[in-house]
Amino acid sequence: MVAALAGAPILAGAAGLEIYFIDVEGGQATLFVTPAGESLLVDAGWPGSGHRDAARIAAAAKAAGVKKIDYLLITSYRAGTVGGVQGLARKLPILHFVDHGAQTETGRDAAVLYNEYSAFRDKGQHIVATPGAAIPVKGMEVKVLSAAGHVIDAPLAASGGPNPACEGYPRPAADTTEDGQSVGVLISFGDFRMVDMGDLTRDREYDLACPVDKIGRVDLYLASHNGGAASGSAAFVRALDPHVAIVASGPREGGDAGVWQTIRDTRGVLDIWQLHYAMGADKQHNAPDTFIANIDEQCQADWIRVSVQKDGTFHVVNSRNRFQKTYTKQ
Repeated sequence: MVAALAGAPILAGAAGLEIYFIDVEGGQATLFVTPAGESLLVDAGWPGSGHRDAARIAAAAKAAGVKKIDYLLITSYRAGTVGGVQGLARKLPILHFVDHGAQTETGRDAAVLYNEYSAFRDKGQHIVATPGAAIPVKGMEVKVLSAAGHVIDAPLAASGGPNPACEGYPRPAADTTEDGQSVGVLISFGDFRMVDMGDLTRDREYDLACPVDKIGRVDLYLASHNGGAASGSAAFVRALDPHVAIVASGPREGGDAGVWQTIRDTRGVLDIWQLHYAMGADKQHNAPDTFIANIDEQCQADWIRVSVQKDGTFHVVNSRNRFQKTYTKQ
């Protein structure tokens, strides 16, 4: 069941989980604020542009009443995920840093990104994510599904069993880039379930979804790799069978038309929300404008906010036009 209200006042969550999908134009910055008052930020956006993304994250944190980041989860050591840490650390205290451990890529650019990040990480508490472990954020459950090229060994209690979407789908070639090292997590709050797999590649998606679905159905899917073609296989998305998907693409980062269509064709998907209109795709492979936070390439950095209740109901708001929609547990 869903209900939509365009132009209605933005509703505050009553002792619920608040999630802000912050526009960092094709990287990631997703802020979770629990009823217990703790915060989890997944990734910190890009470096440069006068610390633009750090400022955008700080603005969302202020709107959420957050004065510190209790846990910063870095899904991978890419410029659009870890590059903004330096600027962010100057705006908000960061208490715990969570990542997959050692850098696996070589080269000057990779070394600079990692060394700049680790300099700030060394000032806080460091947690190395391992598949099956929990990140101890008070007020919600955060389970690590993938990290450092590995995934959980055994299916979760809510797993879906054999996955028919795997039939005839061979395991993709092994990815040797930093993307394949991505930390992916399952967020649970009461009856609500959401996955954020960072930039996890299709070979590791296969290990989570084929031949047995190890995760089970979710309510909300943050499209992997900003909806880019290296992730988001049909076998994986159909195993998750989300009710709602959010694509955190930039105007020209992610937003692949084929991946968008895979999500749209998945049985349980009711709606796709986007942080940006994907300039590289046609109108038929973008959500309706009302579901897109930023429709112009030169944007105002509007965000998407999700308010979650323990019964699984969640309310999505587009800050650009105040369009909002409520989804109840299916």
